[in-house]
Order: sequence, then structure tokens, then C-alpha cells
Amino acid sequence: MKVLDLGCRHGHVFEGWFASEEDFQSQREHGLIECPVCGDQGIEKRLSAPYVQTRRSEPPPAAQPDPEHASTERQARLLQALRAWVRDSEDVGERFAQRARAMHQGLEPAHNIRGVATPDEAVALVEEGVPILPLPDVPSLKEPLQ
Repeated sequence: MKVLDLGCRHGHVFEGWFASEEDFQSQREHGLIECPVCGDQGIEKRLSAPYVQTRRSEPPPAAQPDPEHASTERQARLLQALRAWVRDSEDVGERFAQRARAMHQGLEPAHNIRGVATPDEAVALVEEGVPILPLPDVPSLKEPLQ
């Protein structure tokens, strides 16, 4: 098993496990490897420090949890979930408040929508009990972060 440090064109670094160098090259050529943070498929190997075992009876050192790596994994999962939500929702643009209100009142079938609302419209929706989730800069969720 080969453990490689990999990176995308946007500077995100992550780890990949492969059966061999040929397996890595094949998966990369077929677009099967992508950055867990931004989804970029322009993946390259990065320099990594090898582990050299000095004695047969000496086990490898226990891996210490890397808080930065855990944070990156959480960010990647969050971005994947948000991108899935954006992909599976209807963009209603400036009509967001009207459409959300109509669904809340049962005048329109409920489904996931996204769009733009003024601060006053958002406050009014919340006061009426309409469940909304304000997200900053939703278009950035459609493309890889840079």
C-alpha cells in the first residue's frame, strides 16, 4: 500500500492510499481522484517524508491527531453537503421571499429553494415562522474554492 501526499491546483493538500504507483496514475488519468475540499481533479503528488523503520521489533510511532487535517476534513464535508444542497435546490432569484412564504402557507408544494432576499424580507420571513437559512455568497458553492 502506498500512502501519498497529494495536492490540487488550488493548494489544498490531502492524503491518498493506493495499491501501487500504477494504481495512482490510472485513477488520476481516469478522473477518479479529486480534492476533498474543492472537487478539483488536477491532482499532483506532493513531497512527503518517508517513514523508515529502524528495528524489526520496533512498531511504527502512533499517529498523532492533526487538528488542521481534521478541520480540513470537516470543511470538505460541509462544502460537499452545501454543494449537494445547491445542486438539488431550485434557484428562484429575487422571488425567494414570495416563494418561501407561499410554500409555508401551503399554496405551493414544499421543496428546497434558494435565492436572494433583502434583510427586511428575511426578518419578516423569520417572524412569520418560515424556516430559512441565510448563506453568504451561495454562487461560490457552485465552483471550486480558490
